[in-house]
Amino acid sequence: MNGWMIAGIIFIAIVIWLRLDFVLGMRKQRSEASRHVQETRYSDITLLPTGDEFFKQLFQDIQVATDHIHMLFYIFRYDHIGKKMISALESKAKEGVTVRLLVDRAGCRIPKKIIRKMRKDGIHFAYSHPASLPYLFFTTNRRNHRKLTVIDGNTGFIGGYNVGDEYLGRDPKFGFWRDFHLRLFGDGVQDLQEQFMQDWQTAKQRYVEQPSHYPFLTKGDSPIRILPTDGVYLEETFVDLIAQAKHTIMLGTPYYIPGDPVHQELIAAAKRGVDVKLILPKKGDHPLVKEAAYPYFNDLLTAGITIHQYYRGFFHAKCLVIDNQMCDVGTANFDKRSFHINHEINCLIYDSDFVQLVIRELDHDLAISERLTFENYKKRPFVHKGKEKIASLVSGLL
Repeated sequence: MNGWMIAGIIFIAIVIWLRLDFVLGMRKQRSEASRHVQETRYSDITLLPTGDEFFKQLFQDIQVATDHIHMLFYIFRYDHIGKKMISALESKAKEGVTVRLLVDRAGCRIPKKIIRKMRKDGIHFAYSHPASLPYLFFTTNRRNHRKLTVIDGNTGFIGGYNVGDEYLGRDPKFGFWRDFHLRLFGDGVQDLQEQFMQDWQTAKQRYVEQPSHYPFLTKGDSPIRILPTDGVYLEETFVDLIAQAKHTIMLGTPYYIPGDPVHQELIAAAKRGVDVKLILPKKGDHPLVKEAAYPYFNDLLTAGITIHQYYRGFFHAKCLVIDNQMCDVGTANFDKRSFHINHEINCLIYDSDFVQLVIRELDHDLAISERLTFENYKKRPFVHKGKEKIASLVSGLL
């Protein structure tokens, strides 16, 4: 047996192992996941549609914290805004405020020596979702994609922004960063708190529940439901929401790689007369994610769905609006990774006044987007089509 044959056998064995690891790991995750049926809450909600607004509000609320700060991010960079965030958390920890910071292992960009200093200064720091046996390949790909913060049990944040300078538009490659984040006050924050504590314990961290974690919460005017998902049930939720649409659907997402059920439901909505608009970024922030969306576009355009490519910066907002009556804002993208692998958290909002505010923001985004026509779609370069083929092969991991 020559060297090429041995190398071929080893390669095939590795591919088989990776496939089995991933399939069995996903099966285990699905068997352990539970459907979260959250109560309808009545919260005071603020939409934070820019990085400047988000970080300004977050720092203000951190400054007045008196009991605890619980923070979970997928990406946390040690750059200008990251250093400012760590400094603010260290200051509160020195004041006696309990600070817990949970960051996804793959998304953490904080140097280990800084983490050691944070812990010395009183911050309880942990990684979420480290790779683990026996399903090493699957757990390496599984991410805690949630971004949430709870302050004193009565103020919460949930949405698409991570901690990094690019979210403030400081990356010259992307420019302005378009995203949506929510600030909740009062009723509803207990659900964010519960999810954080579950993730904290999953990260093998000690936790003793305190009365201050769940204070009395005032009710606001906006009916909401918090929807955490662990790689299961999110796809079904979106299918159900889209199926209810009678007049309009506005969908904003940085990645459109949904798989068949959601894709077909959008097409079915368009065919029954629903006006469906899709907003995507014109530029991609990861290799092949833009190309992975294009195989879906022929069906969408044929069904009459309009595709708008946002070009004044990067579009990262994750938002679904149905019939001008309800909307979803959260951490989940419209892709297979969010539907079947990542752990996410979304907020379903049933306040027509708030929904109109979201629609105005999306209408502005449509005005600075380029509509993709069938003619332009057909004219895409041969190299682009080749990348689409490759992207389709690995679309479940993008």
